Amino acid sequence: MTLNFPNESRSYDERRDLIRFWGHDSALEISFFVEAGALQKMNPGMKNGEAACLEAFDSGRELIQEVARKLYSKGHKDMYFLEAADF
Repeated sequence: MTLNFPNESRSYDERRDLIRFWGHDSALEISFFVEAGALQKMNPGMKNGEAACLEAFDSGRELIQEVARKLYSKGHKDMYFLEAADF
């Protein structure tokens, strides 16, 4: 099956300083987490906090989803953490 991202929802987890979003492979929902460090690598000079992370995620959504698909293709799990090294 193919991993799709039909829902543009994303949320910020302040405690872990990351963005969570979801993909779907048929009826399976897969959780993805993008660490703030990965967003900062994509957006040098990014400020800290929820608004900055959400803005960085939105501006880099295509690349983030591409990286998520690549990780998912290596082995199907229920959740993935995208780190700076993945970008």
